[in-house]
Amino acid sequence: MSDTTDPVTGDTGSAPVTEAPRADPLRGSRTSGTWAALVVAAVVLILLVVFIVQNTQSVQVSYFGWEGTAPLAASLLVATAAGMLLAIIAGSLRMLQVRRRVRRDLKR
Repeated sequence: MSDTTDPVTGDTGSAPVTEAPRADPLRGSRTSGTWAALVVAAVVLILLVVFIVQNTQSVQVSYFGWEGTAPLAASLLVATAAGMLLAIIAGSLRMLQVRRRVRRDLKR
């Protein structure tokens, strides 16, 4: 038989022809990602300025024998930055640990 059409399904056996997907003109780009990050940074900066302006009263700060007074906003921001630094260090150490384990497993 020279005809390759399936009598039950009517399939000719050839793959269906599909068009190549078009690039979405509204897809995200590096520039749009940068713009979004800039907008988020501007909002965070505005909120930070409002926080600093509203928390100008002085507070007593004691840390490992060091004592002094500092503005409340500055004290809270330093504590937040220190907490973020600790979280970054812990996360980085964990990522290094996982990378080492993956490399070791790939060598086996």
